[in-house]
Amino acid sequence: MSGHSKWHNIRLRKGKQDAIRGKTFTRIAREIIIAARNGGGDQEMNPSLRSAIAKAKEANMPADNIKRNIQRGTGEIEGAQYEQLTYEGYGPGGIAVIVQCFTENKNRTVSEVRHAFSKYGGNLSESGSVAWQFKSQGLITVDAGATTEDALFEVAMEAGAENLTLEDDVFEVTTSPDELHIVQVAIEKAGILITDASLDLFPTNMVQVDEKDVRAVVRFMDALDDLDDVQETYANFDISEEVMEAVE
Repeated sequence: MSGHSKWHNIRLRKGKQDAIRGKTFTRIAREIIIAARNGGGDQEMNPSLRSAIAKAKEANMPADNIKRNIQRGTGEIEGAQYEQLTYEGYGPGGIAVIVQCFTENKNRTVSEVRHAFSKYGGNLSESGSVAWQFKSQGLITVDAGATTEDALFEVAMEAGAENLTLEDDVFEVTTSPDELHIVQVAIEKAGILITDASLDLFPTNMVQVDEKDVRAVVRFMDALDDLDDVQETYANFDISEEVMEAVE
C-alpha cells in the first residue's frame, strides 16, 4: 500500500473515517477560497476551483456555502486571509513527507506540524530537502462502477493521459501537469463521472516500512491528517499486506 494514494484506504481499513463532517467542510472551504483567490471565481476557467466545488458537492456542502467561499476567495466578501504553506521532512522509518497546509495563522500551523514530526521520531527539514523525491502529476479518479476500463482507457489515452490503473474499485488516470485539464474535459464530455481531479505529488522512490516501524508510521500520518490546517499529506512509503495484517 503506497503512501501517496492509498493512505486514506489504510485509515478506512483501520476503521477510522477521514474526517467528521464539519472538519471535512472546513478543509473543502479553505480549498475553495484558495483556488478562487489564485485562479478566479469562474470554475470553467479554473480547474482547481472546479475540483474543489466537486468535492464540496460530494460532501453535501450547501450551495450557499460554496458561493460564499468563492466570494471570500475573490474578495467580494470579507473573511479570513488564508495562505498556502508547504512543509517537508522525514518521518519514522526514514519516510519522506510533504505536508500542504491552508492557514490563517502560520505560527500555529508550523508549531503543530513540527510537534507531530518530533513526537513520532521525525524532523522537519528545509524547503527542497524532500521535494526532489516527488514529481507533480495530474490525477483523475473515477468510480469503477461509473464506466468500463476499456471505455475510460480509450478516452483518456486519446486525450493525452499517461496511465490508467484500477485501485480498490477506483480508476486512477495519471497525466502530465499540463494535460490534466485536457484529459479531464475529454472524460467529462464522454459522459463519465469524475470523482476528483487534481495535481498531486507522486514519489519517485519508495521506502518499504517494516513491522517494527509500521505502527509509528500509521500514527504519525494520522496525527498529521488530524491537524485542522493540514490539507494534503504525501509520503514515499509502502506497507505490504502482510505487514498490515500482522499489526492489525
